[in-house]
Amino acid sequence: MKHARRLVVGTLAAGALALSLTGCGDSAAPTERLAAKTAQPTPATGSATPTASPSAGASDEAYKKWGLTAPLQYAPRPAQKPQIPKPGPGKVPVIDRIPVPADDKVVFLTFDDGAEKDPEFLKMAADLKLPISMFLTDSVASSDYGYFEKIRDNGSASTINNHTLTHPNLRTLSFEGQKKEICGQQERLEKRFGKRPPLFRPPFGNYNDDTLRAASECGVSSLVLWRASMQINNFQYAEGSALKPGDIILAHFRGPGELKGTTETQMATRMLQRIQEQGYRIGRLEDYL
Repeated sequence: MKHARRLVVGTLAAGALALSLTGCGDSAAPTERLAAKTAQPTPATGSATPTASPSAGASDEAYKKWGLTAPLQYAPRPAQKPQIPKPGPGKVPVIDRIPVPADDKVVFLTFDDGAEKDPEFLKMAADLKLPISMFLTDSVASSDYGYFEKIRDNGSASTINNHTLTHPNLRTLSFEGQKKEICGQQERLEKRFGKRPPLFRPPFGNYNDDTLRAASECGVSSLVLWRASMQINNFQYAEGSALKPGDIILAHFRGPGELKGTTETQMATRMLQRIQEQGYRIGRLEDYL
């Protein structure tokens, strides 16, 4: 495993946050890294048009079925969307944490890539009514886009978003190369699911000014990063050793081959347990953007 050292930028925080990562905790060859960018956008009001809120929750018995000792708590749609800082014209805002009040213990679930299509996780997501923001890469997800459609349509208000066509490090590409990756996936997802996704996540969390311009030209409204990454058993944090209100959580559609024998449902159960242990509710990301 290569060691990585990057700057994680809280575009919603007062300044850049330096983060040094050595290895990846107890995960096996994860696709993503906590990401880097140093420019700070200027404040402005964000916009979005969410169509649904998270379910009030799962049935009384569902949480027991999936290894939880208490029901999950879900955050309702906020009465007013937070103000999201964003850059000037022609670029999209970069978001790694939603600016909620300090006492609003809500976090957001995002799953990337789409290589693993575990039927048990499909059942788990439906039973628990998990509101998941899915960021799909065409080269691995397109073998069965119907799987992710089922998650979207299971009553949890989950969504499908853009994670490029082939999962390259966008920093290594020209502006036109980046635009091809982003717009190409926008077009494929629109053709398959009937809607151009508003959210985009760059592979590995790597981006530059060309990425922000290309995403804007492709019809993206926000570039989404993260503050906590779920490994096999525990979170890896961008800062500190605990979740913070508004944190965006990164997980992956991965199987036992990448999780050292752990299934995706086992990994997800541990993630949900860690969220509960820290007293957090789960919100729907798109309700806040």
